Amino acid sequence: MQDELAPRVEAGPALDLDRLRYVAGADVSTEKDMAYATVAVLSFPELAVVEVQGFEAPLKFPYVPGLLAFREIPSVKGALEKVESPVDAVIFDAQGLAHPRRMGLASHLGLFLDVPSVGCAKSRLVGKHEEPGPRKGDSVDLIDRGERVGKVVRTRDGVSPVYVSVGNRISLESAVELVLACCTRYRLPEPTRQAHNAANRLRRREAPEGLF
Repeated sequence: MQDELAPRVEAGPALDLDRLRYVAGADVSTEKDMAYATVAVLSFPELAVVEVQGFEAPLKFPYVPGLLAFREIPSVKGALEKVESPVDAVIFDAQGLAHPRRMGLASHLGLFLDVPSVGCAKSRLVGKHEEPGPRKGDSVDLIDRGERVGKVVRTRDGVSPVYVSVGNRISLESAVELVLACCTRYRLPEPTRQAHNAANRLRRREAPEGLF
């Protein structure tokens, strides 16, 4: 299925950040046989939280590197379907094209979204790269089998980089620009950081009643 879907991914066009108003982040927290997905929608460029939606679903697929989408899509899809804000782009805490078959979660779900999608992962799944410079904004190409599949980006001075790749309908340069614009005091872009925190609250049943 991944091999069949991969040719449909569009690595482009460039994104005009001046026209963005709402950026969403998506993440999943798991425990035992359950997945807890949340989508946090932030205003842009202010990065203020305007909406958080969550969805929990049973895990029906094992954890297999490279097949994470099949494990997490049901819960993430459920959370995305509850979003009411007019989202202009979505950042996933997952891979996009930086995947053995160029079909990470950000690309898989990105094919079914009406907006550009970006993969911004905390760790490398495929490829090789040099070490990026120490300053925020420094980046190097992530190369897999002779193909540039993403960028390794320093989002804060001196912290570990993140792995940015095209999900769908956005250029790699625009994906990096969006991730950096969404990074403030933390290593992770604010939309996915907020989604990550919300997913943990949902899993621990700490969210205020009615939030999700």
